[in-house]
Amino acid sequence: MKKLALLMGIALGSLNSFSQETRQPKPIVKDTVLELNEVVLSANVIFGSKFVAKNRTGSSYYISPAEIQKFNYTDLNRMLRTVPGVTLFEEDGFGLRNNISLRGTSPERSAKITIMEDGILAAPAPYSAPAAYYFPTAGRMEAIEVLKGSSQVQYGPFTTGGAINLVSHSIPKKLAGFVNASYGSYNSAKLHALVGDSKSNVGYMVEYLNYNSDGFKKLDNGGNTGFDRNDFVAKFRLNAGSKTKLKQAFEAKFQYSDETSDETYVGITPEDFKISPFRRYAGSQKDEMKTEHLQTTLTHTLKFSDYFHITTSAYYNGFKRNWYKLNDVVFNGSKKGIAAVLENNSSLPDHLSILKGDSDSGLDALLIKANNREYTSKGIQTKFDYHWEGNNTFHDIEVGLRYHYDDEDRFQWVDGYNITNGNMQVTSRGIPGSDANRISSAKAFAAHAMYKLKYNNLTLTPGVRYENIILDRIDYGKTDPNRTGSNLSERENKVSVWIPGVGFNYNLNNTTSIFGGVHKGFSPPSNAPGQKAEESINYELGSRFKMAAISGEIIGFYNDYNNLLGSDLAASGGTGSLDQFNAGKVKVQGVELLINYNILQKSTDFILPITFGYTFTDTEFLTDFGSEEGLWGEVHKGDEIPYIAKHQFNLGISLEHKKFDISVNGRYSGAFRTQAGNGSIPENEKVASNFIVDMAAKYHLTKHVSLTGNIINLLDETYLVSRVPAGLRPGHPFGAYGGLSVKF
Repeated sequence: MKKLALLMGIALGSLNSFSQETRQPKPIVKDTVLELNEVVLSANVIFGSKFVAKNRTGSSYYISPAEIQKFNYTDLNRMLRTVPGVTLFEEDGFGLRNNISLRGTSPERSAKITIMEDGILAAPAPYSAPAAYYFPTAGRMEAIEVLKGSSQVQYGPFTTGGAINLVSHSIPKKLAGFVNASYGSYNSAKLHALVGDSKSNVGYMVEYLNYNSDGFKKLDNGGNTGFDRNDFVAKFRLNAGSKTKLKQAFEAKFQYSDETSDETYVGITPEDFKISPFRRYAGSQKDEMKTEHLQTTLTHTLKFSDYFHITTSAYYNGFKRNWYKLNDVVFNGSKKGIAAVLENNSSLPDHLSILKGDSDSGLDALLIKANNREYTSKGIQTKFDYHWEGNNTFHDIEVGLRYHYDDEDRFQWVDGYNITNGNMQVTSRGIPGSDANRISSAKAFAAHAMYKLKYNNLTLTPGVRYENIILDRIDYGKTDPNRTGSNLSERENKVSVWIPGVGFNYNLNNTTSIFGGVHKGFSPPSNAPGQKAEESINYELGSRFKMAAISGEIIGFYNDYNNLLGSDLAASGGTGSLDQFNAGKVKVQGVELLINYNILQKSTDFILPITFGYTFTDTEFLTDFGSEEGLWGEVHKGDEIPYIAKHQFNLGISLEHKKFDISVNGRYSGAFRTQAGNGSIPENEKVASNFIVDMAAKYHLTKHVSLTGNIINLLDETYLVSRVPAGLRPGHPFGAYGGLSVKF
């Protein structure tokens, strides 16, 4: 109760996002914050609209189709910058690898949040290997939903910070489609096309997206540092006719994507960053990521009445990738990892000289690891929803069940290279399976039940989630590439947990409400025997209001970790074993603020909306410990969690007319540390703050044809985004892109 009282003092009043679905100002709806009888009938969405999102008993945000189309981004990092409570750090400048945190969860590879596409778990192996080297292509999404807070027990397995659901384009109600094409800096191009139609008993949709770039980094001795991505989606629906008593529909979804990117784990030294921040060392010239992803989903919806329906989905996700990248440098028999070479460059000058290509090397001086892995994620889930009304009451019961299996198959090797005159040549070939040869898997049964009760001005949503997980690992050893089992080792871990939560909303009047709740946070452990899961108790309290042209919300949150888990990821400077380690007790607290205001509310020709979002996140370790492999450094009580900025804000302004749109968005990201600590951040552990401005414009030639323009990093700021996986990495420099949009 003391924590809730503390949050009550933080949360003073709040704002909901201004609707951008139309170009004309919308009138104030009397029941905007009162009408909570909304029931989401589609299982592929969490909210489905801004109205439902802003009236939920927990904190939530809905990025609408209009908001996505405004800036025409393909980078999810830039899309999420408008959402309070989201913290992230970039890696490649194009959003190919995402590191996202919700309310202070560890951001590395977004491994501590539930990621979904159309309500289906989307990480390659969300239980056994959740680090998201695959992320659904944000550029082809219709909407993005971000759920935080006390009403998220519906979505798991990660319930501490929240869930992100990317909503793909739905099948159009009538013949419709579009073609969007753009081209710009660094030979960057995008082609996005969709067509679909619906009849009385059938519907379909076909979509294709390609985007590619030569990259903005400059590889020593020349070479491409960009990427090429393809994404194909097809949907087909059969449904009962309008006169049929029992309404039902069957939808099949097929998605395929591939990527070839000349990306690396190798950054540069601080000294070189000051001179040439976009440099790529010659030792990274062979680095390349290749991926393929396949998703198949079959969904059946059965609607018995307007009050009762069942939706069942069977799904399969297959993902394979081989990130062929430099891992170690050898000089005179001394092997050092690339992170060690770049962090200790003054004491390892010979290793650094080989990495840069300044010195010719001996045989096998550059060791490139083929991080070859295949993932499987499959299962079946069903959702029952029944609702009814009484005198001054509304009731809704939702029950969900899911059986899930996933695995990660590592079959890796290391090749040796030398470097002469800055050019690399292979000098030895590793045996596949000689570096890593193991399969990690998970079987999980999950269930949840949530009850919504609305009585007059009060809405309550108590709920509970159950997770039963068996995590296994079979290690064939590095000397058994044929997997005969001659050197087999196995281990297993089991966890069973109940995850309760309750949220509330109370309408003070027609324009103001308070909401909040408490729920248990949970993240699964690894397959190490006896390792405990990450658990916390999470509190939030907030308020939403709308006054004339101003709307918004303010929320205070407090996450009390009993057992925080860290992960040994190469992406954050670790060894890449994926083993988790106990980081002890931690508290995370903060404030999220969102304000929206339409300046030209009396104008009939223009609207000028302004949006301001602010996030304050305060983290503190409550116990001492030493993290494995020095990943977080030596941790002491009172230290802050690394990779989490304390302050960040976003300011957006748009001028919208029926003939054109002009939008400017500025994002401030506060400084954060890469090692646990407190007080001022040492320069060698610091990623400094930055303020980056993007701009977008559209001119509508006709009702169906528009010219588009985008500028990334309008002020051409040179800024550091991270010091991991190894060395300093720059953000996207100034980039200008123009295009054409045709829709019908």
